[in-house]
Amino acid sequence: MPDPHKARESYWLPFIRDALKIDEKTILIGHSSGCEAIMRLLEKDKVRGVILVAACHTDLDNEGEKESEYYNRPWDWDTIKSNAEWIVQLHSPSDRLIPVAEGRFVADKLQSEYMELEKRGHFMGHQLPEVLKVIKEKCHV
Repeated sequence: MPDPHKARESYWLPFIRDALKIDEKTILIGHSSGCEAIMRLLEKDKVRGVILVAACHTDLDNEGEKESEYYNRPWDWDTIKSNAEWIVQLHSPSDRLIPVAEGRFVADKLQSEYMELEKRGHFMGHQLPEVLKVIKEKCHV
């Protein structure tokens, strides 16, 4: 992804739209700032499904997050929800970067399938078998 440290919307959304060529058959998986990018993308674009890992909806009073451009306007929850056939979220109560209340709020607004996984922190490990399981279930594999 371009602009990996600030994860600015003005860089990430054009990249996702153009380089990845998303359409209504696409499944997007986002982690942390990638979740906010996907949610903003869904305000205009349709996809098949979305997996959000450690999503938030506020800038957490963090200057770096404020610079990311995702939080400068209200979220269009209804449009986000309607532009994906399904949305699944994963969060951990032990996440020290994004409080679990943020993930719960997003899940409530999006009426997503929501899983809280204990002792997973900010999901910085190299494997997340729950994501593969969701994809297999949703794609009937």
